[in-house]
Amino acid sequence: MAKWTESIRRGKENESAASVEGRVISDLLSHLTNDLAIGKKIRSGELRKRLKEPPWKVPECFNMTHIDLANFSMKLLTRKENPRDDMVILQLHGGGYTGAVRNAYYVFAGLYNEVSRGCSVLTPDYRVAPENPYPAALSDAVESYRWLLEKGYFGEQIIVGGDSAGGGLAMALCMYLRDNNMPLPRGLVAMSPWTDLTASGESYETNYLKDPLFGNTRESLIYVNDYAGSHDKMDAYISPLFGDFRGFPPMLIQVGSIEMLLSDSLSVGQKAREQGVKVRLSVYEEMFHVFQMAYLAIPESKRAWAEIGRFIEVLRRDERL
Repeated sequence: MAKWTESIRRGKENESAASVEGRVISDLLSHLTNDLAIGKKIRSGELRKRLKEPPWKVPECFNMTHIDLANFSMKLLTRKENPRDDMVILQLHGGGYTGAVRNAYYVFAGLYNEVSRGCSVLTPDYRVAPENPYPAALSDAVESYRWLLEKGYFGEQIIVGGDSAGGGLAMALCMYLRDNNMPLPRGLVAMSPWTDLTASGESYETNYLKDPLFGNTRESLIYVNDYAGSHDKMDAYISPLFGDFRGFPPMLIQVGSIEMLLSDSLSVGQKAREQGVKVRLSVYEEMFHVFQMAYLAIPESKRAWAEIGRFIEVLRRDERL
C-alpha cells in the first residue's frame, strides 16, 4: 500500500495556474452563462433537459448493450478485444438530479474503459426530478448495483464513479449499501461531487464571482432544485456531507478550485479522512465544475483522467484481489 499512501500525501495538484486551453474554455463558459440569454437555461439545467440528441454512435472498438429494467434503462459498454472481467465500473451521471443521461456520458464511459485498461462500464439512465424526486435516483442506483451483483460481480470488483450530482449519488449509494449490509464497492471516483444540497459551504460565497457555470446568480440548479421534494436536504442520502463515512472504500475526489461546489469536496474529504477512510483529494487550480468534460482537449482534464486510471490500478493491485 506504499503507493497509495504516497498518493494521499500529494493531495492537491501542484500546478499553480490553469493552462491556456483551460482558461479559454473557462472564459467561454463564463461568456455563455453570464453574457448570453441562453445562460439562464444552462445554469438552471433547462437547456439540457430539453436537449434532443441523435443516438450515440458507438466507436468500432466497443459493443453497447441496452438493458431495460422496470423503472429505467441502462447501457453497458464493453471492449470488443481484450476486455477485463476482473473489475467493472458503475457510472452515475450528473445533471443536478433533473437531467437525464446524455451522449457525453457514453464518451465518459469510453474514457473510463480506456484508463482502466478495458473495464466494462454500466451507465444507468436513472429517474430524475421533478417528475421523480428523491428517493428515485438512489433507488435506481441501488438497483443498478444489485444488477451487477446478480451478474456475478462481487462488491470488491465494482468501482462506482460519478460527477456532480452523480458523485454525490455515488456516496449516497455507498452509505445505503453499508447501512443495509450489502457488499461495498472497491472504490469511489467523484468528480466535482455535489454533496451538500443546502449550499452551506464557504465556497458558495468565496467562489460566487469566480465560478463560470453557477456563479453570479441564486437561480441556478444548485439553489433551485426539486430533487429533495418534501424531504430534509440534510438527509445523508440526499446530501452525503451530513452522513457517516466510516467503513467506506477508498475515494478519489477531483474538484476545480474556482467552483462554488469546492467546499462540497473539501468538507467530505476532511470528514471521511477523520473517520478512517482513505481519500485522495485533488484540487485542480483555476478549473471549473466537471472540467473532465473537456475529455482530453485540455491538459487539466487529461491529467484528471490519467489520475483516475492510476487510482483504479492502485485498487486493482490491492492484496484483497
